[in-house]
Amino acid sequence: MKKLAEIFAASAALTLLTLLPVRAAEDTLQVVQQRGYVKCGVSQGLPGFSNPDDKGNWNGIDVDLCRAVAAAVFGTDEKVKFTPLSAKERFTALQSGEVDLLARNTTWSMHRDTALGVDFTGVNYYDGQGFMVRAELGITSTKELDGASLCTNLGTTTELNAADYFRTHNMQYEMVAFEKADEAVSAYNTGRCDAYTTDQSALYAQRLKLTDPKAHVVLPQIISKEPLGPVVRQGDNQWGDIVRWSHNAMLNAEELGVTSSNVETMKSSTNPSIKRLLGLDGSFGANMGISNDWAYHIIRTVGNYAETFERNVGKDTPLGIARGVNALWKDGGLQYAPPIR
Repeated sequence: MKKLAEIFAASAALTLLTLLPVRAAEDTLQVVQQRGYVKCGVSQGLPGFSNPDDKGNWNGIDVDLCRAVAAAVFGTDEKVKFTPLSAKERFTALQSGEVDLLARNTTWSMHRDTALGVDFTGVNYYDGQGFMVRAELGITSTKELDGASLCTNLGTTTELNAADYFRTHNMQYEMVAFEKADEAVSAYNTGRCDAYTTDQSALYAQRLKLTDPKAHVVLPQIISKEPLGPVVRQGDNQWGDIVRWSHNAMLNAEELGVTSSNVETMKSSTNPSIKRLLGLDGSFGANMGISNDWAYHIIRTVGNYAETFERNVGKDTPLGIARGVNALWKDGGLQYAPPIR
């Protein structure tokens, strides 16, 4: 009997141990509220997406998503702290609890979504892998890169994508990978590589850091699908819902014509969809454990999706990126949010 009791005790202890990570994960909202701010993992400096200015203030389309989550939870977008992470260390930082979410131009792939203990909650930027070369080489197509050396970042999907592309087209190449993006850009800038490859949006952003940006061209060809989006730990559906719907709220706001400048007057709208969005009807915030005016605070402080896109990467910014596939579905793009109802 004593041995049997010991077996049962060991079994119970093992069961408890297997449940602990899930329970810890499910407490994210409570931990964030008790701490008083959201911890967000971002890039180490990618203009337009997550980049600090000369005063250390972070800005970018990914940064705005982090601020939106903070606004949803606290009613203000200021209660967030940013942790710059390399591509190699980003998932470990999330898994270990060092950050509450990643908003770090991270590609949603099946392996990452099923094997790393994390969940993607949406796509805040549709992208694809491209190549940048020196204009003086006269290269106009990726098909002309046979035998080229390629600079890129460790721990990204770019290495596999490049391998697939070059193998498929029976081309030779040499991969030169670095842990930090700035190291890869610096190596390309000094001529160590013939081309620099990463997400096309990042190519436009990193080109701004080169000694002579105009001396480099981004080739028009895209060799992969790179849906970039926020990531949370598995096992925490409530926190995942908050991050997911923070993005969806900005998309729905754009579709409904609600902006940071007119959100106050929109409170008097009789449109049922707008009333639900701004927390004037229903209990959609309470269903996630936050206030019902969560989306109102997002729009008031951060804006809708169009505002954050144009402010950070749009045609009037140094990156000059057109909406393209990141336009709303009704405008011919891929951005589409489920309704709040």
